Amino acid sequence: MNHHHRKTLHALFAHPVSANLDPKQVHAALGEMGAEVSHGGHGQVLVKLNGHSHGFHDSHHSLSKDEVGSLRKFLEAAGVDPARDYPL
Repeated sequence: MNHHHRKTLHALFAHPVSANLDPKQVHAALGEMGAEVSHGGHGQVLVKLNGHSHGFHDSHHSLSKDEVGSLRKFLEAAGVDPARDYPL
């Protein structure tokens, strides 16, 4: 995982919650972590990681704070800890 992907992953877990994350960068970081990212119907992005799967809204603009929170919960459930797994 390169520095840009690590920076994006750490931004997902930053406090306060960031509302300025590019969805393309987030999808790329998820892909680098080994997640399967696919576009489902009805404007959704399906993400599968470590046996967990979730559907997210396919946003073309910055992710909302709710979307960032949802992604954070999904990654925590999948066992991802950026400080441990992907230190800066």
